[in-house]
Amino acid sequence: MSVKMLPMREALRAALREEMLRDERVFVMGEEVGVWQGTHRVTRGLLDEFGAKRVRDTPISEMAIAGVAVGAAMAGLRPVAEMMTINFAFLAIDAIINHAAKIHYMFDGMFRVPLVIRAASGWGDQATATHSHTAEPIFAHFPGLYVACPATPADGKGMLKTAIRNDNPVLFTESIGLYSKPGPVPDDEDFVLPVGKADIKREGRHCTIVTYARGLEWSLHAADELAKEGIECEVVDMRWLRPLDMATVFESFKKTNHCVVVEESLPFYSFGSEIAAQIQEHMFDYMDAPVKRVTAMDVPLPYARDIELMALPDTSKVVSAVKEVLHV
Repeated sequence: MSVKMLPMREALRAALREEMLRDERVFVMGEEVGVWQGTHRVTRGLLDEFGAKRVRDTPISEMAIAGVAVGAAMAGLRPVAEMMTINFAFLAIDAIINHAAKIHYMFDGMFRVPLVIRAASGWGDQATATHSHTAEPIFAHFPGLYVACPATPADGKGMLKTAIRNDNPVLFTESIGLYSKPGPVPDDEDFVLPVGKADIKREGRHCTIVTYARGLEWSLHAADELAKEGIECEVVDMRWLRPLDMATVFESFKKTNHCVVVEESLPFYSFGSEIAAQIQEHMFDYMDAPVKRVTAMDVPLPYARDIELMALPDTSKVVSAVKEVLHV
């Protein structure tokens, strides 16, 4: 299998293009995905290749985008609907949560909703409070909806292809801060990754760092820094918030007996809260210290650059958290 170095946005674009070539039922829709080639340039060139029937620019109405996508999926198509950012998905939450996530259950399996909703997530260089949410844990709260959060270009490609082929609705989030970050990506149209399977990105024996999406970058950098002091961290990239692969977390925790959870999102009612609760409930006999969480501060994200960065996780905060749980 050959490998190419691609930034995240190009890996996602490759996944879309390959799946559109493979299955004529797959089409892309959203604000500025066609003529403008996507706000984040993920859909660049697709309109020229596939035409306006399969790359559809929509009005500025997220509820309409999600509602039409749900209906198209129920009718047998496989729409990939883009939300410019996950902040705007709040305007479509009725279609996503009350319809897409529940139709298969409420109709006793008579209908399926093979739908992917792509949404850029996270902070993006002074985008301010209303445009800087990392809201995927909110959507992961609801059964019936899969939530995918890739952290590397290879995972982005393999997970997006899997999401498009899956018969369940998937919220597919893409960290704004990762769009330009390059990485090796398999040049293989059949490269897919399993739904709901975490990945150990670095092995270690002293502390388990559980993270996803942008948090992986901070966690790996922190692990590199800590290794210089003889502290070896195992970094678990969850990749999916629903289904949630706690089995991989538990196996890592049995080795290390310590855990730090790193997320870009807010601390209350969060991904980190769920990981900590499940470790306490199921792994109590292995715990040598309380689980420590590294999150954004519990404030609307400020505009001023220095204060914005102060409110967000970073490598140094992860390093400090690991040292705290290890008492070093």
